[in-house]
Amino acid sequence: MAIEVNNESNVPVDEAALQRLAAYALDELRVHRDAELAIVLVDEAAMEQLHVQWMDEPGPTDVLSFPMDELRPGTDDAITPAGLLGDIVLCPQVAIAQAEAAGHSTQEELLLLTCHGLLHLLGFDHAEPEEEREMFGLQRDLLIGFSLAERRRR
Repeated sequence: MAIEVNNESNVPVDEAALQRLAAYALDELRVHRDAELAIVLVDEAAMEQLHVQWMDEPGPTDVLSFPMDELRPGTDDAITPAGLLGDIVLCPQVAIAQAEAAGHSTQEELLLLTCHGLLHLLGFDHAEPEEEREMFGLQRDLLIGFSLAERRRR
């Protein structure tokens, strides 16, 4: 899979781990190996600008997703076609504050946000309670599976 990670923030991040998570999740969701994804990390000012421009909401946010070809998860019998999945934009400064509040590391928060953004790119949403249960359950399963895969990798 073509997964590009570009850190434009001044926060050091394990970019390779974000890339491995995205590859793991896309494989689990049966997305074509030629799908393209970009993950961009930006500072609070850039994220606030995007948040206002695209969501008409003030202040920086943690993650924004910008789908391109509206790809959806595939199945064992039929993987999704190749195409441009889209962009995930993360704000490490917001992730740092959220990680502290949640009691886990910034890296764990960035992995969670990457997975969350990826699911949005694949058409998942959490506006309704049933959608939220499905999306957050899948997010949890992917993060647990990735964590186990990372332990085996070491």
